[in-house]
Order: sequence, then structure tokens, then C-alpha cells
Amino acid sequence: MSWTCPKCERELPWKDYRHYCARVNLDSLFEGRPPELLLAFDKILAEVADWPKVLVGVTPNCIVFTRRVGFLIIRPMKKELDLKFYSAVAHQERPVFKSKAWGKKFEHHIRITSVADIQPALFVYLRESYNLI
Repeated sequence: MSWTCPKCERELPWKDYRHYCARVNLDSLFEGRPPELLLAFDKILAEVADWPKVLVGVTPNCIVFTRRVGFLIIRPMKKELDLKFYSAVAHQERPVFKSKAWGKKFEHHIRITSVADIQPALFVYLRESYNLI
């Protein structure tokens, strides 16, 4: 059962969940960036936001997708989106850009520059991160 912070109105997994407590407009993260990045983000959002119990929050630097804890963080950069997600095993294969051990799991990054970069295999990685939580 989710909880809405009365100060920032952000929907969170539970009461007193630790978070960045300020109202941030999603569009502000994409100002000055190629329109293709917003289209790519929208495509990911349309898929992942429909998964059960997924909450989406916006901070000054990124968009955080949580279930019980964060499983996907999307950071708009100048010319690309950085997608950070987790898995139980290391992924060194493309399109994974960077992979490192993080506690008992692995943190991975994929860089997206356009909608064309979003293939079905991407959602396999993201679903793995979602299921890990």
C-alpha cells in the first residue's frame, strides 16, 4: 500500500520512506535536451509504469521507479538517457554500458539516445531488476 508525502505530494512505497522531498516538474529534466530523449523516456514509462505496484517519482536529476525500493533510475543527460538497474548476475554484454558489483547484486547502466535503441531485450533487463526487489 503506497503513501503520499504531504509536503512534496510524491507517491511512495510506505509512510516515512526516505526520499528527496521537493516538487520537481518532470519536463524540467528534459529542458535543453533533444526531443528524441523524451520520446524514448515516454516509451519506457508506458511499459514499466503498468507493472504491478510500480511508483514513479521525480527528483532534480532523475526519475526513480520503485516497487518496494528503487529498481530503475533514469537520468536524462545532455544527449542520452542513462538507465540504471540491478540484477543477481553480472551482465557484460551489449547494450550494457557499465556493470559493477553492488552488495549482493550488480548495478548496470545502459545508454539510450533514441527510441530506436529501445529493443524488447531492454525490458527483459528491467523486468529482471523489478523481480529482484
